[in-house]
Amino acid sequence: MRNIITHKKPLAKLDYREILMSFRIQPAPPARPNRCQLFGPGSRPALFEKMAASAADVINLDLEDSVAPADKPQARLNIIEAINSVDWGKKTLSVRINGLDTPYWYQDVVQLLENAGDRLDQIMIPKVGCAADVYAVDALVTAIERAKGRRKPISFEVIIETAAGIAHVEEIAASSPRLQAMSLGAADFAASMGMQTTGIGGTQENYYMHREGAKYWSDPWHWAQAAIVAACRTHGVLPVDGPFGDFSDEEGFRAQARRSATLGMVGKWAIHPKQVALANEVFTPSETAVSEAREILAAMAEATAAGQGAAVYKGRLVDIASVRQAEVIVRQAELIAGS
Repeated sequence: MRNIITHKKPLAKLDYREILMSFRIQPAPPARPNRCQLFGPGSRPALFEKMAASAADVINLDLEDSVAPADKPQARLNIIEAINSVDWGKKTLSVRINGLDTPYWYQDVVQLLENAGDRLDQIMIPKVGCAADVYAVDALVTAIERAKGRRKPISFEVIIETAAGIAHVEEIAASSPRLQAMSLGAADFAASMGMQTTGIGGTQENYYMHREGAKYWSDPWHWAQAAIVAACRTHGVLPVDGPFGDFSDEEGFRAQARRSATLGMVGKWAIHPKQVALANEVFTPSETAVSEAREILAAMAEATAAGQGAAVYKGRLVDIASVRQAEVIVRQAELIAGS
Protein backbone atom coordinates (compact mmCIF):
# COMPACT_ATOMS: atom_id res chain seq x y z
CA MET A 1 0.00 0.00 0.00
CA ARG A 2 1.38 3.38 -0.97
CA ASN A 3 2.39 5.69 1.87
CA ILE A 4 -0.21 8.47 2.20
CA ILE A 5 2.42 10.95 3.42
CA THR A 6 4.48 12.34 0.58
CA HIS A 7 8.01 12.85 1.89
CA LYS A 8 11.52 12.17 0.70
CA LYS A 9 12.44 10.20 3.82
CA PRO A 10 10.98 6.77 4.74
CA LEU A 11 8.12 7.01 7.21
CA ALA A 12 10.07 5.18 9.90
CA LYS A 13 12.76 7.85 9.85
CA LEU A 14 10.45 10.86 10.00
CA ASP A 15 10.59 13.09 13.05
CA TYR A 16 7.15 13.12 14.68
CA ARG A 17 7.13 16.92 14.44
CA GLU A 18 7.30 16.68 10.65
CA ILE A 19 4.11 14.59 10.64
CA LEU A 20 2.10 16.23 13.38
CA MET A 21 3.03 19.90 13.02
CA SER A 22 -0.34 20.86 11.54
CA PHE A 23 -2.16 19.11 14.39
CA ARG A 24 -0.10 20.65 17.16
CA ILE A 25 -1.79 23.14 19.45
CA GLN A 26 0.19 26.37 19.30
CA PRO A 27 1.82 26.71 22.73
CA ALA A 28 1.10 29.79 24.81
CA PRO A 29 4.02 32.16 25.44
CA PRO A 30 5.15 32.93 29.00
CA ALA A 31 2.52 34.89 30.90
CA ARG A 32 4.59 37.95 31.76
CA PRO A 33 4.32 41.61 30.78
CA ASN A 34 7.07 42.50 28.32
CA ARG A 35 6.08 45.87 26.87
CA CYS A 36 9.40 47.56 27.54
CA GLN A 37 12.91 46.23 28.15
CA LEU A 38 15.11 48.94 29.64
CA PHE A 39 18.86 48.56 29.09
CA GLY A 40 21.68 49.90 31.24
CA PRO A 41 25.43 49.18 31.21
CA GLY A 42 26.83 47.11 34.05
CA SER A 43 29.70 49.58 34.28
CA ARG A 44 27.34 52.34 35.51
CA PRO A 45 25.87 51.09 38.81
CA ALA A 46 24.58 54.57 39.62
CA LEU A 47 21.79 53.87 37.11
CA PHE A 48 20.55 50.65 38.70
CA GLU A 49 18.23 52.14 41.34
CA LYS A 50 16.69 54.43 38.72
CA MET A 51 16.12 51.48 36.41
CA ALA A 52 14.47 49.53 39.22
CA ALA A 53 12.14 52.47 39.87
CA SER A 54 11.18 52.84 36.21
CA ALA A 55 7.96 51.65 34.57
CA ALA A 56 9.76 49.08 32.40
CA ASP A 57 8.51 45.51 32.63
CA VAL A 58 11.96 44.01 32.00
CA ILE A 59 15.36 45.25 33.14
CA ASN A 60 18.38 44.26 31.04
CA LEU A 61 21.66 44.85 32.84
CA ASP A 62 24.30 44.77 30.12
CA LEU A 63 27.72 43.13 30.02
CA GLU A 64 28.07 43.22 26.25
CA ASP A 65 28.21 46.13 23.79
CA SER A 66 27.77 49.00 26.24
CA VAL A 67 30.70 47.86 28.41
CA ALA A 68 34.32 48.37 27.34
CA PRO A 69 36.54 45.25 27.51
CA ALA A 70 38.63 46.63 30.34
CA ASP A 71 35.49 47.32 32.38
CA LYS A 72 33.84 43.92 32.01
CA PRO A 73 35.22 42.27 35.20
CA GLN A 74 34.06 45.16 37.37
CA ALA A 75 30.75 45.34 35.53
CA ARG A 76 30.09 41.70 36.46
CA LEU A 77 30.74 42.49 40.12
CA ASN A 78 28.49 45.57 39.94
CA ILE A 79 25.64 43.53 38.49
CA ILE A 80 26.01 40.71 41.01
CA GLU A 81 25.91 43.23 43.86
CA ALA A 82 22.83 44.91 42.38
CA ILE A 83 20.97 41.63 41.85
CA ASN A 84 21.50 40.81 45.52
CA SER A 85 20.80 44.24 47.00
CA VAL A 86 18.46 46.34 44.83
CA ASP A 87 14.68 46.03 45.17
CA TRP A 88 13.60 45.14 41.61
CA GLY A 89 9.94 44.76 42.50
CA LYS A 90 8.00 42.48 40.16
CA LYS A 91 10.14 43.23 37.12
CA THR A 92 11.75 40.50 35.05
CA LEU A 93 15.46 40.90 35.81
CA SER A 94 17.77 39.93 32.96
CA VAL A 95 21.50 40.18 32.24
CA ARG A 96 22.87 40.32 28.70
CA ILE A 97 26.06 38.28 28.60
CA ASN A 98 28.80 38.63 26.03
CA GLY A 99 28.65 36.76 22.73
CA LEU A 100 29.90 33.20 22.35
CA ASP A 101 32.57 34.46 19.95
CA THR A 102 34.28 36.31 22.84
CA PRO A 103 36.45 35.12 25.75
CA TYR A 104 34.09 36.76 28.27
CA TRP A 105 30.80 34.88 28.08
CA TYR A 106 31.62 31.79 30.13
CA GLN A 107 32.84 33.88 33.05
CA ASP A 108 29.69 35.99 32.77
CA VAL A 109 27.56 32.87 33.24
CA VAL A 110 29.74 31.24 35.93
CA GLN A 111 30.13 34.32 38.08
CA LEU A 112 26.47 35.32 37.79
CA LEU A 113 25.05 31.94 38.71
CA GLU A 114 27.59 31.15 41.39
CA ASN A 115 27.32 34.51 43.16
CA ALA A 116 23.99 36.18 42.33
CA GLY A 117 20.91 35.15 44.24
CA ASP A 118 17.64 33.73 42.98
CA ARG A 119 16.34 37.20 42.10
CA LEU A 120 18.01 36.85 38.70
CA ASP A 121 15.34 35.68 36.26
CA GLN A 122 16.95 35.55 32.84
CA ILE A 123 20.12 35.53 30.77
CA MET A 124 20.05 37.28 27.40
CA ILE A 125 22.27 35.63 24.79
CA PRO A 126 23.42 37.94 21.95
CA LYS A 127 24.21 37.09 18.33
CA VAL A 128 22.68 33.62 18.41
CA GLY A 129 23.26 31.97 15.03
CA CYS A 130 21.93 28.44 15.56
CA ALA A 131 20.35 26.14 18.12
CA ALA A 132 23.79 24.84 19.17
CA ASP A 133 24.66 28.30 20.53
CA VAL A 134 21.73 28.11 22.91
CA TYR A 135 22.62 24.53 23.81
CA ALA A 136 26.14 25.58 24.80
CA VAL A 137 24.86 28.18 27.27
CA ASP A 138 22.10 25.84 28.47
CA ALA A 139 24.63 23.09 29.26
CA LEU A 140 26.79 25.43 31.32
CA VAL A 141 23.79 26.96 33.13
CA THR A 142 22.36 23.52 33.93
CA ALA A 143 25.66 22.29 35.37
CA ILE A 144 26.03 25.34 37.61
CA GLU A 145 22.42 25.18 38.80
CA ARG A 146 22.89 21.56 39.83
CA ALA A 147 26.27 22.17 41.45
CA LYS A 148 25.07 25.20 43.43
CA GLY A 149 21.57 23.87 44.18
CA ARG A 150 19.88 26.89 42.64
CA ARG A 151 16.15 26.64 43.27
CA LYS A 152 14.84 28.77 40.40
CA PRO A 153 15.75 27.78 36.83
CA ILE A 154 17.19 30.60 34.74
CA SER A 155 15.25 31.48 31.59
CA PHE A 156 16.77 32.69 28.31
CA GLU A 157 16.17 35.46 25.83
CA VAL A 158 18.07 35.37 22.55
CA ILE A 159 18.87 38.17 20.15
CA ILE A 160 18.66 37.60 16.40
CA GLU A 161 21.28 39.95 14.99
CA THR A 162 23.13 38.00 12.31
CA ALA A 163 22.38 36.56 8.90
CA ALA A 164 22.85 33.08 10.39
CA GLY A 165 20.38 33.88 13.17
CA ILE A 166 17.57 34.85 10.82
CA ALA A 167 18.36 31.89 8.55
CA HIS A 168 17.99 29.49 11.52
CA VAL A 169 15.33 31.42 13.42
CA GLU A 170 12.85 28.56 13.79
CA GLU A 171 15.39 26.04 15.07
CA ILE A 172 16.57 28.69 17.55
CA ALA A 173 13.00 29.28 18.74
CA ALA A 174 12.69 25.53 19.42
CA SER A 175 16.18 25.15 20.95
CA SER A 176 15.55 25.08 24.70
CA PRO A 177 12.70 24.91 27.22
CA ARG A 178 14.45 27.79 28.98
CA LEU A 179 13.79 30.12 26.04
CA GLN A 180 11.11 32.70 26.84
CA ALA A 181 11.80 35.61 24.50
CA MET A 182 13.50 36.53 21.24
CA SER A 183 14.52 40.01 20.10
CA LEU A 184 15.70 41.58 16.87
CA GLY A 185 19.00 43.45 17.23
CA ALA A 186 18.80 45.85 14.31
CA ALA A 187 22.31 47.35 14.33
CA ASP A 188 24.37 44.15 14.31
CA PHE A 189 21.78 42.53 12.05
CA ALA A 190 22.26 45.30 9.49
CA ALA A 191 26.04 44.90 9.68
CA SER A 192 25.86 41.13 9.29
CA MET A 193 23.54 41.45 6.30
CA GLY A 194 25.78 44.05 4.63
CA MET A 195 22.99 46.64 4.67
CA GLN A 196 24.08 50.11 3.57
CA THR A 197 22.84 51.96 6.64
CA THR A 198 24.10 53.20 9.98
CA GLY A 199 20.55 53.63 11.32
CA ILE A 200 19.27 51.48 14.19
CA GLY A 201 15.66 50.60 13.50
CA GLY A 202 13.02 52.69 11.78
CA THR A 203 12.71 53.65 8.14
CA GLN A 204 15.92 54.29 6.22
CA GLU A 205 16.53 57.22 3.87
CA ASN A 206 17.45 55.12 0.84
CA TYR A 207 14.91 52.34 1.34
CA TYR A 208 12.07 53.86 -0.64
CA MET A 209 9.91 53.56 -3.73
CA HIS A 210 9.36 56.37 -6.21
CA ARG A 211 6.18 57.17 -8.06
CA GLU A 212 5.02 60.32 -9.84
CA GLY A 213 7.68 62.50 -8.27
CA ALA A 214 7.06 61.35 -4.70
CA LYS A 215 9.04 59.07 -2.37
CA TYR A 216 7.36 56.35 -0.30
CA TRP A 217 9.37 54.84 2.53
CA SER A 218 8.79 51.25 3.55
CA ASP A 219 10.14 49.23 6.49
CA PRO A 220 13.41 47.34 5.86
CA TRP A 221 13.04 45.35 9.09
CA HIS A 222 9.54 44.07 8.34
CA TRP A 223 10.47 40.71 6.84
CA ALA A 224 12.89 39.85 9.65
CA GLN A 225 10.33 40.83 12.29
CA ALA A 226 7.66 38.71 10.60
CA ALA A 227 10.03 35.71 10.52
CA ILE A 228 10.79 36.15 14.23
CA VAL A 229 7.10 36.46 15.13
CA ALA A 230 6.20 33.32 13.17
CA ALA A 231 9.00 31.28 14.79
CA CYS A 232 8.16 32.56 18.26
CA ARG A 233 4.42 31.96 17.97
CA THR A 234 5.05 28.45 16.64
CA HIS A 235 7.11 27.54 19.71
CA GLY A 236 5.56 29.59 22.55
CA VAL A 237 8.22 32.32 22.76
CA LEU A 238 7.67 36.07 23.23
CA PRO A 239 8.70 38.09 20.11
CA VAL A 240 10.24 41.45 21.00
CA ASP A 241 11.36 44.39 18.85
CA GLY A 242 14.83 45.69 19.57
CA PRO A 243 16.36 49.16 19.80
CA PHE A 244 15.45 52.41 18.09
CA GLY A 245 18.65 54.39 18.00
CA ASP A 246 17.44 57.98 17.67
CA PHE A 247 16.04 58.54 21.16
CA SER A 248 15.29 62.18 20.29
CA ASP A 249 12.73 61.05 17.66
CA GLU A 250 9.66 60.11 19.69
CA GLU A 251 7.32 59.87 16.70
CA GLY A 252 9.79 57.65 14.88
CA PHE A 253 9.91 55.35 17.92
CA ARG A 254 6.10 55.27 18.10
CA ALA A 255 5.82 54.45 14.42
CA GLN A 256 8.32 51.60 14.64
CA ALA A 257 6.68 50.26 17.81
CA ARG A 258 3.20 50.38 16.28
CA ARG A 259 4.37 48.46 13.23
CA SER A 260 5.93 45.87 15.52
CA ALA A 261 2.80 45.56 17.65
CA THR A 262 0.65 45.17 14.55
CA LEU A 263 2.90 42.32 13.39
CA GLY A 264 2.48 40.51 16.71
CA MET A 265 5.45 41.61 18.78
CA VAL A 266 4.76 42.14 22.48
CA GLY A 267 7.24 44.90 23.33
CA LYS A 268 10.33 46.91 22.47
CA TRP A 269 13.70 47.83 23.93
CA ALA A 270 14.38 51.18 25.56
CA ILE A 271 17.97 52.40 25.29
CA HIS A 272 17.04 55.68 26.98
CA PRO A 273 14.65 56.22 29.92
CA LYS A 274 12.42 58.52 27.84
CA GLN A 275 11.56 55.56 25.58
CA VAL A 276 9.99 53.55 28.44
CA ALA A 277 6.73 55.51 28.47
CA LEU A 278 6.53 55.36 24.67
CA ALA A 279 6.88 51.57 24.61
CA ASN A 280 4.34 51.11 27.39
CA GLU A 281 1.94 53.43 25.57
CA VAL A 282 2.08 51.47 22.32
CA PHE A 283 2.09 47.95 23.73
CA THR A 284 -0.67 48.50 26.28
CA PRO A 285 -4.03 47.89 24.58
CA SER A 286 -6.16 51.03 24.68
CA GLU A 287 -9.40 51.12 26.63
CA THR A 288 -11.23 51.41 23.30
CA ALA A 289 -9.51 48.32 21.90
CA VAL A 290 -10.19 46.27 25.05
CA SER A 291 -13.82 47.39 25.17
CA GLU A 292 -14.33 46.48 21.51
CA ALA A 293 -12.67 43.09 22.03
CA ARG A 294 -14.97 42.31 24.95
CA GLU A 295 -17.98 43.35 22.89
CA ILE A 296 -16.89 41.01 20.07
CA LEU A 297 -16.59 38.15 22.54
CA ALA A 298 -20.04 38.93 23.92
CA ALA A 299 -21.56 39.10 20.43
CA MET A 300 -20.07 35.75 19.49
CA ALA A 301 -21.17 34.16 22.75
CA GLU A 302 -24.72 35.29 22.01
CA ALA A 303 -24.50 33.96 18.44
CA THR A 304 -23.14 30.63 19.64
CA ALA A 305 -25.95 30.27 22.16
CA ALA A 306 -28.37 30.80 19.27
CA GLY A 307 -26.66 28.09 17.22
CA GLN A 308 -24.97 30.51 14.84
CA GLY A 309 -21.32 30.37 13.75
CA ALA A 310 -20.96 34.10 13.13
CA ALA A 311 -22.36 37.43 14.26
CA VAL A 312 -22.61 40.98 13.00
CA TYR A 313 -20.76 43.57 15.08
CA LYS A 314 -20.87 47.24 14.09
CA GLY A 315 -21.76 46.34 10.54
CA ARG A 316 -19.02 43.75 10.00
CA LEU A 317 -18.98 39.97 10.18
CA VAL A 318 -17.20 38.36 13.14
CA ASP A 319 -16.61 34.64 13.63
CA ILE A 320 -14.37 32.25 15.55
CA ALA A 321 -11.24 33.85 14.04
CA SER A 322 -12.45 37.20 15.39
CA VAL A 323 -12.82 35.59 18.81
CA ARG A 324 -9.18 34.48 18.77
CA GLN A 325 -8.08 38.00 17.83
CA ALA A 326 -10.20 39.55 20.57
CA GLU A 327 -8.94 37.07 23.16
CA VAL A 328 -5.34 38.13 22.45
CA ILE A 329 -6.19 41.75 23.30
CA VAL A 330 -8.17 40.89 26.43
CA ARG A 331 -5.51 38.51 27.76
CA GLN A 332 -2.80 41.10 27.20
CA ALA A 333 -4.79 43.77 29.03
CA GLU A 334 -5.51 41.43 31.95
CA LEU A 335 -1.86 40.40 32.18
CA ILE A 336 -0.70 44.02 32.35
CA ALA A 337 -3.40 44.92 34.88
CA GLY A 338 -2.39 41.99 37.07
CA SER A 339 1.25 43.03 37.08
